[in-house]
Amino acid sequence: MMITPHDTSNALWRKSSRSGGGNCVEVAGARAAVAIRDSKAPGNGHLTLSARTWLTFTAQVRAGCHERSADEGV
Repeated sequence: MMITPHDTSNALWRKSSRSGGGNCVEVAGARAAVAIRDSKAPGNGHLTLSARTWLTFTAQVRAGCHERSADEGV
């Protein structure tokens, strides 16, 4: 399955295992691209990243590079 920025109609979306407290994202992936959307508003569009960019981003998240401090807003 190939996901393009304009067509995710055949995508198999899955909810993040780290989602909680109503702040959930869903991800649909293929070899070349990964699409991300808000599970509370799936009709509001999605963000498509290359598979390489997605792997870099998730590695940075695991390493704590994108942590928010308590005083930062949502």
